[in-house]
Amino acid sequence: MSIKITFPDGAVREFENGITSLEVASSISKNLAKQVLAAEVDGVVTDIRIPIEKDCTLKLLTFDDEAGKKAFWHTTSHVMAQAVKRLYPTVKVAIGPAIDNGFYYDFDCEEAFTPESLTKIEKEMKKIIGENPKIIRYELSREDSLKKAQDANEIYKVELCEAIEEGEAISFYEQGEFWDLCAGPHIPAVSMIKSFKLLSIAGAYWRGDEKNKMLQRIYGISFPKQELLDEYIHIQEEAKKRDHRKLGKELDLFSIMEEGPGFPFFHPKGMILRNELENFWREEHQKRGYDEVKTPMILDSELWKRSGHWDNYHENMYFTTIDDRDFAIKPMNCPGGMLLFNRKVVSYKDLPMRVGELGNVHRHEKSGALHGLMRVRCFTQDDAHIFMTKDQIKDEILGVIQLADYFYSLFGFSYHVELSTMPEKHIGEEAEWEEATNKLIEALNAAGKDYVINEGDGAFYGPKIDFHLNDAIGRTWQCGTIQLDFQLPERFDASYIGPDGEKHRPIVIHRVVFGSIERFIGILTEHFAGAFPLWLNPVQVKILSVNEEYNAYCHEIADMLKELKIRVEVDDRNEKLGYKIREAQLAKIPYMFVVGAKEAQERTVTIRSRKTEEQKNLPIEEAAAMLVEEIKTKAM
Repeated sequence: MSIKITFPDGAVREFENGITSLEVASSISKNLAKQVLAAEVDGVVTDIRIPIEKDCTLKLLTFDDEAGKKAFWHTTSHVMAQAVKRLYPTVKVAIGPAIDNGFYYDFDCEEAFTPESLTKIEKEMKKIIGENPKIIRYELSREDSLKKAQDANEIYKVELCEAIEEGEAISFYEQGEFWDLCAGPHIPAVSMIKSFKLLSIAGAYWRGDEKNKMLQRIYGISFPKQELLDEYIHIQEEAKKRDHRKLGKELDLFSIMEEGPGFPFFHPKGMILRNELENFWREEHQKRGYDEVKTPMILDSELWKRSGHWDNYHENMYFTTIDDRDFAIKPMNCPGGMLLFNRKVVSYKDLPMRVGELGNVHRHEKSGALHGLMRVRCFTQDDAHIFMTKDQIKDEILGVIQLADYFYSLFGFSYHVELSTMPEKHIGEEAEWEEATNKLIEALNAAGKDYVINEGDGAFYGPKIDFHLNDAIGRTWQCGTIQLDFQLPERFDASYIGPDGEKHRPIVIHRVVFGSIERFIGILTEHFAGAFPLWLNPVQVKILSVNEEYNAYCHEIADMLKELKIRVEVDDRNEKLGYKIREAQLAKIPYMFVVGAKEAQERTVTIRSRKTEEQKNLPIEEAAAMLVEEIKTKAM
């Protein structure tokens, strides 16, 4: 009996029932068969060894596909675990998944792993890859799986088996003497792993629970080509140089202090950068018809119960009691925005109503998740809520997409789009979710945006569009989001008066562009490696005096530039010019104006740009006009 397989290009071919995805790849091309790592059958990622027994759609996955990478990395994690078991026979293995960039495995080992341990493990991994043990997939009943784990004294595998319902089969992967219960998929052969590196060691609680034992976690990365590993290592080294925590300290922008873990302090220079971003945000939103509001930091707990946050977001919130009433510190701005909408009667003629808020929110993050400005407990969302009719949804979403386009292109970011659908924990009826999701798809298609589906990752009240920015060294950051909400207007009994004189329910878009001001500053710091464009830089010009007799002219220039609202500092210390230039370069000042005898006599400045070694001498008025124009146009 034959089956029909439909490929991504629409082509349909017949094959024998029971053929594997690897055999399908071989029938198409020997070269493809050498590259295929996993398969997507009817939209589900699966192992290429599994027989296909019905008509289906099939996508063959290589390292160029995200799911292909995950299969590659997951297989490498098993090779690492096999090497660890060989070197440390009494070790107990926990879990070892693929992650966004590589893989890890958690181990319960009496001996503490060190950097030298990683070198030994890498050597053993190379040996295993050279042996190329056959990868075998099989299934056992829950009872047999439990016995297998007990006989091997693998206590963490025992616990995982016990958590599985009776009657369910459990899949295993085995290579040589190593086995693990595992959903897969795995790649065809470990010999495909041509290059790898173990990156670091960390502590991790079993199942992420602080009450459980602390295990040792080894992180790693692997590739099918050595040049890909070399490129990855180069990017990692570049990322270390660009680390916003390091640059934040060196450039005196911000700090995180022991007295406030996850609560950033912004220094004077950091506040200049922050205020420039916020002023830019305000100007652009005013142009597009947004009104700005401010809602309270603390609101009654009953509000959060009504909004659904109490049931769906409780573990991430902070609480307090005032006058015997329970209050919550807001983790989001939306409920306050709903109260503001309901304060007066709204006509359909008032819609769409665009309301923006630079709202300070607090969320409880575990201490291990905190990371500079990227993951904090207190941050400012550049939030906005757009209240509208159903007929206005498409145009309003398009307007937000265009705004995001403008913002991101200004900073030199390209991006890709993800559409996140209904999560398991949600409010509202599935029919409404489907309608909202289709509205987002319609708008994305109208905007000509390609997108990928992120199943089950929507907000608890609605599906969303997420913008993932690509930075200067190829990393991605999720920043902007557009969430379409049919639920909160219902919960808050929000309404507008339609042309028929009756009450109607508005639809709400929740959206951010920066995402979080703090996090966006962290991303910008790493994207520009601290060398911000002129309009953003806390100090735009440093005037360097060659000799103290020219100090008066330097300060005269500074006063003139300050009148033009240019941020300027004068270095009139009794130091060598070379030393002053070096300090200004380290501070990543966009322009240095050098002033000596010639400049003072001719009322000019010699300009040194951060971007180039070239120097030019200009009359001070021309130099100032050059700066004003570059700031005005927000040039990169």
